[in-house]
Amino acid sequence: MAQVAMTVRMDSELKKSFDALCVQFGLSSNAAMNVFARAVVQRGKIPFDIVSDKVAAAEKAQAAVDKFFADNNIGVTDIDAILNEHLRTPYTHTQE
Repeated sequence: MAQVAMTVRMDSELKKSFDALCVQFGLSSNAAMNVFARAVVQRGKIPFDIVSDKVAAAEKAQAAVDKFFADNNIGVTDIDAILNEHLRTPYTHTQE
């Protein structure tokens, strides 16, 4: 199959870091880019999640809540009871 050249522009510090990691993996940066391109074509998508900071923060918060419930052995029925109690408890706000 015929080979073609492709130019990629990136920050010089990013390139240095990328090259250093590729060496650790036993790859050239060119080979690593080919691995990435093949993965994209084979999977039909970017082979990793790309999320905004807002989504990443929401996922981290949800993971913390899930861990809290798991660590404290709190199930759905417990959550339902907590919410029902909260809804029955009147809220009063006093300004000082």
